[in-house]
Amino acid sequence: MPESVTITDNRSGDSVEIPIVDGGVDAGAWKKLLGNVWFADVGFTQTAATQSAITELDGDAGILRYRGYPIEQLAEKSTYLEVAYLLIYGELPTPEQYEAWKHEITYHTFIHENVRKRFMEGFHYDAHPMGMLVSAVAALSTFYPESKNITDEQVRDKQIVRLIAKMPTLAAGCHRFSVGMPFVYPDNALDFSSNFLSMMWKIAEPHYRPDPVLSRALDVLFILHADHEQNCGTTAMRIAGSSHTDPYSATAAATAALYGPRHGGANEAVIKMLTEIGSIDNVDAYVASVKEGKGRLQGFGHRVYKNFDPRATIIKTIAHDVFEVTGKNPLLDIALKLEEVALADDYFISRKLYP
Repeated sequence: MPESVTITDNRSGDSVEIPIVDGGVDAGAWKKLLGNVWFADVGFTQTAATQSAITELDGDAGILRYRGYPIEQLAEKSTYLEVAYLLIYGELPTPEQYEAWKHEITYHTFIHENVRKRFMEGFHYDAHPMGMLVSAVAALSTFYPESKNITDEQVRDKQIVRLIAKMPTLAAGCHRFSVGMPFVYPDNALDFSSNFLSMMWKIAEPHYRPDPVLSRALDVLFILHADHEQNCGTTAMRIAGSSHTDPYSATAAATAALYGPRHGGANEAVIKMLTEIGSIDNVDAYVASVKEGKGRLQGFGHRVYKNFDPRATIIKTIAHDVFEVTGKNPLLDIALKLEEVALADDYFISRKLYP
């Protein structure tokens, strides 16, 4: 017998039985019975805006899967471009499909010169790189007016390739502008992540060749952050896209959401907090001040994960490989001490505030 719920309007005695399908119920039946009664769910914590088979997230169990594949498996065995293909098309690519996909992405990494010269270089010298990126992504729609033809599958696929290929170029360009360094063109002899590192850190080398450990670490980070169900950025993009705007404008909306301190900007807040703490010797006092309500412990607690974040476990592992190449950052010692103190304190454990 199918599972269902029954809703009764105690004012009239009328009832409606609603079948539970894929863990959800149809709001249309609620509307028929209670047309003038609204379901208040400000944070969308219990509201499904669509049906999707892309990502499965179980916050209580600390599980994240893309198209049924555990995130741990993909981080160990796949590349970011393979995972991007998986998320978009539903299956991992065959070797032939993967080579064609890599070629398409690699040869769309360049941006129009006017994006750089007439637009990006017009920002104030101290502009935040994320603010620049939001604007630069939106500006691409003016260079590809055919992208507004969103009903054409071939046109849509072309914009998907362009967005994946050009986003590292734009992001690296925005960063280098913000620190007063010249723009670096893509090097199509490099793989996706190595190319991004080249555009970020190249100084005067004829050919920048990043350490393979660093390239792989970045690739894994891209995999871990490729999708996360309908989070803030995805919601912003879907809402903008529902108006049938072009993909660049919709992506700019998602990027704007990512800029916020309660979404992607949370990472920046962690760095600021660690810098403010300054030393391992100050950790205990800082934690005590947080417990007194005088501040927040950035990077602890997650809106969805109430056990542990599986991505954090993977990042911690690859971080050790990275620091063997780069040496340890002093802020890492502070972060590890914070983790040690918080995980030994019932104040944080009882509130399920895990790193």
